[in-house]
Amino acid sequence: MNADVLVVGAGPAGLAAAIELRRLGAGQVLVVDRERAPGGVPRHCAHTGYGVRDLHRVLTGPAYAGRYVAAAREAGVDVQAGTTVTALDGPRATLTGQDGIRHVAARAVLLATGCRERPRTARLVAGDRPAGVMTTGELQQRVYLAGQRLGGRALVVGAEHVSFSAMLTLAHAGARVLALVTDQPSHQSYSAFRAAAALRWRLPVWTSTAVGRIIGRDRIAAVELRDLVTGHVRQVDCETVVFSGDWIPDHELARLAGASMDPGTRGPAVDNALLTSVPGLFAAGNLVHAGEPADIAALSGRHVAKHIAAHLRDGTPDAAVGERVPILVTAPLAWIAPNAIGTDRARPPRGHFLFRCEAGGRAELLVRQGDRVLGRYTARLPRGGSGRLPAGWLARVSPSGGPVKIARN
Repeated sequence: MNADVLVVGAGPAGLAAAIELRRLGAGQVLVVDRERAPGGVPRHCAHTGYGVRDLHRVLTGPAYAGRYVAAAREAGVDVQAGTTVTALDGPRATLTGQDGIRHVAARAVLLATGCRERPRTARLVAGDRPAGVMTTGELQQRVYLAGQRLGGRALVVGAEHVSFSAMLTLAHAGARVLALVTDQPSHQSYSAFRAAAALRWRLPVWTSTAVGRIIGRDRIAAVELRDLVTGHVRQVDCETVVFSGDWIPDHELARLAGASMDPGTRGPAVDNALLTSVPGLFAAGNLVHAGEPADIAALSGRHVAKHIAAHLRDGTPDAAVGERVPILVTAPLAWIAPNAIGTDRARPPRGHFLFRCEAGGRAELLVRQGDRVLGRYTARLPRGGSGRLPAGWLARVSPSGGPVKIARN
């Protein structure tokens, strides 16, 4: 089986890229996804707030996902759900699904596999192994796709955007949410979310608090919490615990393909065209910047489509990949995306770089290459959230000048 472009992942980034590729005349575009239905995470997020940046309207998650799926099929994209990529070697992929094993040869491959929340085991939370412990993704699938009810008391571990989404899902399922628990000194979401939760549900956010232990045999009975400021330990009785946030990219296929990985994002290293270190292999969405909203992932997909179309037209020589300039960050910045600069100096998605940092406030960021200062920018450093760095300095980067370094001045 042949395709001009193989897109792995039928979420917002993958579908938006496929639609744009068809608009640009890219030829045969095949989108595969291991889930039973296309649409990605939004299809099991029943709350509103989707589509503001990309579709310029406000939709629920299922409506948002449905629009992209319908638009992709109308554009002539071949969307195949229930199909897993089990091998990826350059432009050749092995697909496994209900029809058995198939092999696909593509001229370009886009990985849009998204990200996932770290479960309790990956966070090394000690204690018993009872039922009732889950991530937000599992919770939403149980409630919105399977219609499951969840009574009793619940705790949400995390205070990011998705944590408030978990709170809404638990309330919809019939649970009584006791609090959001975060080890950070403040919540990492919009103030409006925090205010709405406090006013509507009288929901507290327990900051600087860590989950020390899960207690219970067949079902959760309690959670042990430790105050990181005073060291005080207490038990809170509950029947459900939802671990939210703490994202990690679904990078297994990128590693399998031999793409270089970025230690900060923990996804594949990509340049401003969202090209990985493997010629013809691109990555977009939350695979390269874990935990951003769906519409930002979709705009990332639209951005990469233009560069994939150019690759189909002109090709990507191996030398061009080797000439990329890496971008490095120092504390308090944790990562930046994209994290390399390609030979064409194109602006990154939405015209700026995304970064995460470990401290809040405002600061001057200094962009250097060797002894040269490429730019100075005053930026807001949101603790646990994403900041934006303008891309005006890109034209001043020297291909032979070594890595670009971004640090707090």
